[in-house]
Amino acid sequence: MSHAYRNAAVFAALLALTRTASKIGDTWAQSDFCAQVKGATDAHPVTYTHSETGLKRTYGTAAGRRACAWHCLTYTVTQAVAVTVGTRALGIRLRPAAAVTAMAVSFGTHYLADRRVPGGLLETLARKTGKGAFWDLADHGINGTFHLDSAWHHGWETLAALVATTRATSR
Repeated sequence: MSHAYRNAAVFAALLALTRTASKIGDTWAQSDFCAQVKGATDAHPVTYTHSETGLKRTYGTAAGRRACAWHCLTYTVTQAVAVTVGTRALGIRLRPAAAVTAMAVSFGTHYLADRRVPGGLLETLARKTGKGAFWDLADHGINGTFHLDSAWHHGWETLAALVATTRATSR
């Protein structure tokens, strides 16, 4: 197989592995607490009700940042495990620096998107690009914020897969 075709196959494999792991990490691995509290700020606190105990507690900026960081960590670990297992099964050897850089891109861009404070990065981008009404849409079975968030992640995961592909070899 030519070098170009091998790189394309490695890229496709990495993109499939990171996309699948992203969905698992963003939904199944994310705790209810992190999902609800990760956007909390002191100006816009979040009251979280524990699903088992019914205990209510209000959280601000520090807790929101920790919840978002923890979610991004579990999300990125989910991707790293999927990439490690998948590349081993497929006989792909990634360069450690490229793999770590790809996971850092995933973690950092995920935090930027998911620290969903009022007027945050994604909301600002949506409004400045004429997608404000779509960002606000939560009707007809569609949630615009969720879809714009997913598109953001897909784009950055594509870049991360390209980075991880750099100088990959066969086992």
